[in-house]
Amino acid sequence: RAACSCRRAHMEYLAYVTAPSMDEARRLARMLVEKKLAAGVNVVPGAWSVYRWQGKICEAGECLLLAQVSQEALPDFQQAVLAEHSYELPCIVALPLEGHAPFLRWIAENSRARDF
Repeated sequence: RAACSCRRAHMEYLAYVTAPSMDEARRLARMLVEKKLAAGVNVVPGAWSVYRWQGKICEAGECLLLAQVSQEALPDFQQAVLAEHSYELPCIVALPLEGHAPFLRWIAENSRARDF
């Protein structure tokens, strides 16, 4: 059996973003998919966040956005979220994905860098 490299030239990501309301989460999700900065976005309502902000412990209800993003689109994805998000310091993190190769190709084919 020949050795197989599991490394790919391009990486796809699951980007995790929080939003203060369902309306904002849906607006961000639609904008990201329309601009092809994400192949798809799952909006998950009902999160309860506990965090430290400006020296105080805070709690708030939030919605989660889980976006499928290509490596190429990731910098523009982040820029678009920063431009449209209501938070002073939005949560935007991206985790590299391994998984079902056809799905990962779909992400790469449906999210790309964009000229603003």
